[in-house]
Amino acid sequence: MTQLGQLAKVLRSKNSGPFELTLDVLFDSEENYRMVKASGRITKATVCELYGIAEEQIHHLVFFDQALGFKITISRDISSGTVGDRDVYGAQQHAPLMMLAIDTAEEG
Repeated sequence: MTQLGQLAKVLRSKNSGPFELTLDVLFDSEENYRMVKASGRITKATVCELYGIAEEQIHHLVFFDQALGFKITISRDISSGTVGDRDVYGAQQHAPLMMLAIDTAEEG
């Protein structure tokens, strides 16, 4: 299995306001993008499992074919900058998604 982080050109997280976190995944290869999209691994259920959240916390999971990427927006457990927040910018939250195993054709 190949990890999503090995296939994507950009895989990042950031705040989408103080109460939401956005995960952006962009590819520099249409082949890799189509393979990941077709894998069926990018689902609300997968995101819930990776991040330990309920489906209601996922606000958006959208593929953008024209941009060769997808975006996931989820609720933050703690608002940005509040006591107990360990990542004010939301920039450290992409690791679980980066490690997601994707079945590639050549692995077979």
